[in-house]
Amino acid sequence: MRVLLTGSSGWLGRFLAPRLQRAGHDVVGLDVVPGAATDVIGSVADRSVIDRVFGDHGIEAVIHGGALHKPDIARFAPQAFVDVNVSGTLNLLQAAAAAGHERFVFTSTTSLMISQAIRDEEGHAAVWLDEASAPLEPRNIYGVTKLAAEALCRLYSREHGLNCAVLRTSRFFPEDDDTIRDIHGENLKATELLYRRLTVEDAADAHVVALQNIRGFEVFVISAPTPFARGDVAALKTDAAGVIAGYFPDAPALFAKRGWRLPQSIGRIYDASKAERLLGFRAVTDFAAVLGALRSGEPLPFAHDPDYVSPSTRLANG
Repeated sequence: MRVLLTGSSGWLGRFLAPRLQRAGHDVVGLDVVPGAATDVIGSVADRSVIDRVFGDHGIEAVIHGGALHKPDIARFAPQAFVDVNVSGTLNLLQAAAAAGHERFVFTSTTSLMISQAIRDEEGHAAVWLDEASAPLEPRNIYGVTKLAAEALCRLYSREHGLNCAVLRTSRFFPEDDDTIRDIHGENLKATELLYRRLTVEDAADAHVVALQNIRGFEVFVISAPTPFARGDVAALKTDAAGVIAGYFPDAPALFAKRGWRLPQSIGRIYDASKAERLLGFRAVTDFAAVLGALRSGEPLPFAHDPDYVSPSTRLANG
């Protein structure tokens, strides 16, 4: 298929475009800044840009990965999030429906599942999060607009027959986290693969699989497979390191040898098993892969780049 990929200059886009091409698709990249996979410079919020891309390139399917993200809250007004994340998604859905498309993949976020109470880790047990978790109470404009865009995808799937996959990806950004203070850098990313992270390579592969296999409308949590069970949630809140050691006995020693430490408390776990059941997708890289690299001395199986600058940041900074 000839696939329109929005956000083609971003972190996900640079990995997703070549994977789509290897799968036999023609890719037309759209982004607000130039990039190796970007053919058209423009915003999804501009309907004339969308109409021109569809008309000029004969688009047959859409993967909509372009968005303003949580770090952009400090740089853009709330209206910009509505314009890009909501109106931009609507522009693409309308164009896809008018063109008679059958497939639409939307990159969403697990962030919209995190209420302020979950963010503050209230309660005496970790929260187990899957596609049925409710009520959804996003804590910021990013989550609110992504949830609204998901609702538009559901509406257009029902009214126009679009096979639409909404992928709520957990974190895969390469830069440092700006909110967690006790564990940092590679240490944090390694432990997050237990419950709230995946690699950008796995995120890209999930989109290719979704494009090929989606039927009807479905929402999927996309994250590295967790080793934990629902019965672990109380212990994870009070003694996460002990629970981890129970599953991976050599993890404490391997972490200590590198100067890392295991988390004492884990407040949430993302369950990505629905994607495995319905799409046939399972992330390749998990916490066991990290331990394998630590044992062998091979490079860590995830990217860490504290100096990474997103396209939206470059745009905001001129």
